[in-house]
Amino acid sequence: MSADNSRDGGGGATQGAVAEAPLKVVLCWHMHQPQYGDLLSGVYHLPWTYLHAIKDYVDMAAHLEAVPAARAVVNFVPVLLEQIDDYARQIKGFLTNSLSIHDPLLAALVQPVLPADDELRLVIARECLRANEVRMIGRFPAYRRLADMAAWLRQQPEAVHYMSGQFFADLLMWYHLAWLGETVRRSDARIKHLIDKETGYTLHDRRELLAVIGEQLESITPRYARLADRGQVELSVTPYAHPILPLLLDLNCAHDAMPDAPLPHMESYPGGAERARWHIREGNEVFRRHFGRTPSGCWPSEGAVSHDALKLLGEAGFSWAASGEGVLHNSLAKSGQAPQTPKEDWLYSPYTVADSNIACFFRDDGLSDLIGFTYATGTRTMPSVT
Repeated sequence: MSADNSRDGGGGATQGAVAEAPLKVVLCWHMHQPQYGDLLSGVYHLPWTYLHAIKDYVDMAAHLEAVPAARAVVNFVPVLLEQIDDYARQIKGFLTNSLSIHDPLLAALVQPVLPADDELRLVIARECLRANEVRMIGRFPAYRRLADMAAWLRQQPEAVHYMSGQFFADLLMWYHLAWLGETVRRSDARIKHLIDKETGYTLHDRRELLAVIGEQLESITPRYARLADRGQVELSVTPYAHPILPLLLDLNCAHDAMPDAPLPHMESYPGGAERARWHIREGNEVFRRHFGRTPSGCWPSEGAVSHDALKLLGEAGFSWAASGEGVLHNSLAKSGQAPQTPKEDWLYSPYTVADSNIACFFRDDGLSDLIGFTYATGTRTMPSVT
């Protein structure tokens, strides 16, 4: 790899000056959920797509809308976009034509009569505990009480027969209220009313909550498209179903990063190169269908890159891709250019590979982990960032 050393300053600054100066940071948010739906039956086996959509993806759009000067790169995986659309269509179909919802937990929310089967009730009790203990359950006293009862029920499953339908209706309501984005809970009068009610939720209440969930799901891609239209975000994409492109192209490239890793007995992935091209083409098509534009940037699945994978992305029209700091460090070491200086001297520049003009940027893994796991807890002070 060769580096473009056109980055802004910092190289000649003293340690004290660097510590006090604002950081120049590109924030790239990666929106990804794998395919949780059974492609034959259409049933979703896990609810994480719609739950993260109504919480994280909605809140991120709202934060950017609230601060017009804010800038970010937002990456979407195509199978996530398709699942969000599918959920929105199913909810609309249910509310307008009583069509089925193919996610068991979401369907349970609006069942007129909650299941009498003890096993299904125990499943609801278990699933409705899958929320952050502090930030989602503990902050709502009504949910806390229900969650404590559900946790006890898991220890005493024989008691489920004595639990009322109202208990499960309220538990399902609070689970979904807690998963709603903070900006929705603060701004939507319907949700404020439901939170204030605390208990005794009716079928009308449950359908009203489902309507809000459907509205939020429908709003996601249009909101991000508008943010892109006004220049606040750059939207980028991942190949369609989140494949590991380097392995599709060459199974042996796994040894570049993990020399002792066991490999399949086959010499190559069957049809790997064509499959890789299909995932890139299909991903771009899904992206265009949702956002009305062609992406210029790509976050490869798991940040996995290789010379051949980057070349393929360049041939597909991408002008940039991104990966992680560890990938760059290992690549430089393999090419005989092992970094011997602080990462400020080698990390914060785009790199290119031979035979391709695509620029590859590399994430600061330490800063990324701080933002994602440490600053989110409020246990440390964030630096000044511009």
